[in-house]
Amino acid sequence: MRAISQDVLGGPEVLKVIETDRPEPGPTEVLVRVCAAGVNPTDWKHRAGGGFLGRPPFVLGWDVSGVVEATGVGVTLHKPGDEVFGMLRYPFGGGSHAEYVTAPSRTFAAKPSGIDHVQAGALPLAALTAWQGLVDTAGVREG
Repeated sequence: MRAISQDVLGGPEVLKVIETDRPEPGPTEVLVRVCAAGVNPTDWKHRAGGGFLGRPPFVLGWDVSGVVEATGVGVTLHKPGDEVFGMLRYPFGGGSHAEYVTAPSRTFAAKPSGIDHVQAGALPLAALTAWQGLVDTAGVREG
């Protein structure tokens, strides 16, 4: 499969398309064919400075939207063919800037039918940031 990787820290010019093995889902994991992946400020910050990712090589990307291709043993939440989106447990696995990703099935939710993969692939980290700002910082509550 193809993925966007980097061997050194730097600007966008350090990104390159590589060929790598397609991941296989482990127990409780799903394999998702990526249809769209978000690019967030954290991606370019890690690309340039490494951050908590450490030293390259690595594949960036938190947000993802796609189609379940296969499931590992014990997965009941999703099945092949399901359209899903979510935020990967990155950096503790592969990033979403690849053709396929694996992650625990609970990482993904059903993609709402009213949005496309591009919209769903841009949503998770932005939604988390909004939640943290409104609920955790501003103290917004029900009512």
